[in-house]
Amino acid sequence: MAKRISVKLVKSTIGQKQPVCSTIRSLGLKKLNSTVEHDANPAVLGMVKRVAHLVEVKELN
Repeated sequence: MAKRISVKLVKSTIGQKQPVCSTIRSLGLKKLNSTVEHDANPAVLGMVKRVAHLVEVKELN
């Protein structure tokens, strides 16, 4: 089974450039403190790395 990660938006996207906001939306995050779960594949990990200053990531079992 693939690894799963939990991504939580902990900082606002106000004042961020459009590509950063688009990446947050494509991860499924809408509001502050919202959390989503994803499979840890290279595409998702790349998006998380791009917005690492705004999100908190945890590995799930």
